[in-house]
Amino acid sequence: MLAVDGFFSRFSLGQFGFRWLHILAGITWIGLLYYFNFVQVGAFAAFENEPHKEIGGKARLIALDKVTRKALWWFRWAAVATFLTGIMITGITEGYFDSIGETSWGKFAGNIGISTGMLLGTIMLCNVWGVIWRNQKVVLANAANVLAGGEANPAAAAAGRKALMASRQNTIFSITMLFFMVFKSHSTLSGNVLESSDMMTYWIIALVLIVVLEVNALGLLPWKTAPNKGLNKLYDGPGVRNTLIAAFGLWAAFLVLTEVFFK
Repeated sequence: MLAVDGFFSRFSLGQFGFRWLHILAGITWIGLLYYFNFVQVGAFAAFENEPHKEIGGKARLIALDKVTRKALWWFRWAAVATFLTGIMITGITEGYFDSIGETSWGKFAGNIGISTGMLLGTIMLCNVWGVIWRNQKVVLANAANVLAGGEANPAAAAAGRKALMASRQNTIFSITMLFFMVFKSHSTLSGNVLESSDMMTYWIIALVLIVVLEVNALGLLPWKTAPNKGLNKLYDGPGVRNTLIAAFGLWAAFLVLTEVFFK
């Protein structure tokens, strides 16, 4: 008769418990990310186009102070919870990154895939706390100050732009990140072992793509944070069209990489 492990066994927590919590936290984090990008940005911009601009502007400030502030609390802590439960899965699951014989664990397609997803998720977490929240605090403080009768902070618009760029870049990364989160356990390529040359070529191309996009999101390329300039066109344009095209374009690039190098 097979032994049955309870929920609190190491095997069950790694394979089930922390996966469940990881998915729950991830749904909250990415769901709010999509809310901000697909709903809030466009909806709040519409306030500025109201026939009575003063009323529209005040309504936007109230929404920022009452709605965005609370949403950002859940957003940033869900990001932390997603990251920590993900780390717990890899740490508590026995043999999560196991290799076979003398084969390096880093040559397994599944391990490379989950490592790519973890890298993207970690960058996204850093964007949440280091860029989005840091700049949104300026925007929220300005909204509360103006509603209280104070003067507008001229730095608020620039801070909002920096937060938007990082948020849009996280949206672009999220599609590929989620692809690799599923890859290790479900892809038919997961168990394949890569040649050293294929592994190195994959990582070089992957890191170049990721680094260029992240550096751009931080405003460190020549066009800095200017709207519709250079790669910033990925964040602008009508609605979220360009961002969605970029998100699925990046996923398509990684799909090609896995099809070429992971077989």
